[in-house]
Order: sequence, then structure tokens, then C-alpha cells
Amino acid sequence: MSTARRRPPRHFAVIGAGIAGLAAARTLRQAGDQVTLFESADAVGGRMATQDTPFGSFDTGAQYFTVRDPRFARALEATAADVARRWSASAVRVLDAEGRVVEAPPPPREAHWVAAPSMRALAERWAAPLAADGSLQLGTRVLRIERDALAPARWQLQTQSAAQSNPIRAGFDGVILALPAPDVRELLSNSKQLAELAKPLAKVDMAPCWTLTLAYPNAAQPGLTTLGPQWNAARSTHHRVSWLARESSKPGRAQIERWTIQASPAWSREHELDDAPRASDKLRKAFAEITGIRATPAYAHAQLWHHAQTLTPLGQPFVWDARLQVGLCGDWCLGNRVEHAFVSGLDLALAALAR
Repeated sequence: MSTARRRPPRHFAVIGAGIAGLAAARTLRQAGDQVTLFESADAVGGRMATQDTPFGSFDTGAQYFTVRDPRFARALEATAADVARRWSASAVRVLDAEGRVVEAPPPPREAHWVAAPSMRALAERWAAPLAADGSLQLGTRVLRIERDALAPARWQLQTQSAAQSNPIRAGFDGVILALPAPDVRELLSNSKQLAELAKPLAKVDMAPCWTLTLAYPNAAQPGLTTLGPQWNAARSTHHRVSWLARESSKPGRAQIERWTIQASPAWSREHELDDAPRASDKLRKAFAEITGIRATPAYAHAQLWHHAQTLTPLGQPFVWDARLQVGLCGDWCLGNRVEHAFVSGLDLALAALAR
């Protein structure tokens, strides 16, 4: 029998229930530590977001994920084999500004994966054990991180929640911030003890993204199965649009003709102050120019992601201060892929466990 003394469990606050936060929280929890996961939205997933409508769901954030890291592959196989589905959009087209398919040798093909019945399903699967034991706090925004007034070696959080009468959550041995880099900078700037941690993030650049969702239920009439082009996904060089996907082509989705259109980073940044109707009109015009679909949709909705795509990443998997027991993680550390978020959260949790 080993005579090594096991360290007492610690209590971590993880702020942000996207893929990075979930990976960190699950890893710490599996190692025997206590975790409380705070999420300001009413659902987990971050940019693994789903918009539910009477015409079916739309993936309004991440459109698919790749599986390059073996640890990510093992996690999917062990916990979400029935959720992860291969999407036949591996033949993603590349379009010129007029919507014509570029005649060029295709890049090396790589499997595209989605979660079914929506991208949010993967985050919900990984959050389920935390929700079951009361460790997941939805609809709870963290406003400030400061030393615990009763135990100065620990941390307390000032929170805002309609469901909680006490805004102070105390007694945390460590804190992990799994938020977009600009939100991390803002939160750290409110704490004198943590302001230095934000300095490496000054170079991180995240662009906004306007996302338009359209539904055409009339396309399901007899003799009409799809509208417009015969491809299901494309990258575009149109100055307004960078990505288009036929949602109904993804496995596990309703078959009503639905499209998700994501604007280019440059156009989104230029039009970040537009209201949703104005952005919708402009993107619908671009969609018609690219696809030739000029029918009036039964449903149209535009949404702005303020921090969507990482243009300049941090260049390292995470930030961890062992003295303070505070760390930062997110896809923005390494890039903008779903598995970048997973790797960042996993590696940060492993660093926290290796003290």
C-alpha cells in the first residue's frame, strides 16, 4: 500500500461553461476536487450555441469541429460517442466573390464533426454530471474576484443572479476563468491582486461575427427538396460573408431547408454597431448574390457575437499563476477551434493539479 499522503481536496470556481470551462471543470472534478461552475447564460456551451425555432435548430456559433488531438478523440469516444456525428460536408466548397465555385485542387480532406441533435448537445453531455450534483450555476454572472474576507488565502466572487439572494460566493482555493479574452481582461481589471495576469492578453485579438439564420419551409413541398446550390457548406470570399452552411444537411437535424450565414471578421467589425434588422438586410442580399436564393424566408434572425473568431491567439495553451491559484483558458489561447478550447481547459486543469 502506498504511504504517500493524498492532498486534501480543493474547491475551484470555474467561470464560463463553454468547452474550455467544461474540460477544466470535469478534469478537476475527476481528480477529486470540488468544482462550482458559473455561467452567465441560461445554457452551457458558449459558442457551441444552438438557436431553437419552430422550423428546427440552428448552430449559430461553431459550425463543426475537427478531431486532431488524441486526448480530444478519447474524450469523445468515452463520453459522447453517440453525440458526435461525422458531417458529410468534408467537401466544403470555396467560392469567389460572385458565389462561383473556385476551380482549384481541393485541400487535403479532413473529417468534419458535429454534435447531434445540435452543437450544444456536446456541452450539455459534459455538463450533465455537474448539473446533477448542483455544481453548475446557470444565469450567474461573476462581477468581481477578490480575496475572501474571512479566509484571506482563499477567493470570493461577487455575482449577479436572479436566483441567488446572496451575491457573495466564498471559500474558493482556486479560480479558473474560461471566458473570451476581452471578458477576462475586464474581469481581472476589477481586482488589484489579479490585474497583472491580464497583461499577456493585450496582444490577443478577437473579431466579432454577425450570424444570420434563414428558414424556407416551402422547400419541403413535393418535388422541391432543396433551394439554390447543390453544396451544403462553403467558404466565401464575398466581402460580407465568409461561411454558409445548409443546417438541414447536418446529421440529426430537422429536414426543413435552413441556412446559417456567418459574416466576415472585417465586415462584422465595420458593422458592429448596426442593429439586427440592418445587418440582416445586408447579409440577406449577400446570401442571394452568392446562392441565387431570392425567395423570402419564413424566418430570418441576425445575431452578433462580439468575441467570435481569434485573429491573434495568445500562443500558449493557458495562463496559470501557481502562487495565486488563478488560471485563464479558452480557444483564444491557441486559435479558434473547438478542440483548441478543449486542450486549453484540459492542460490548465492538469497544471493546477500538478502543484
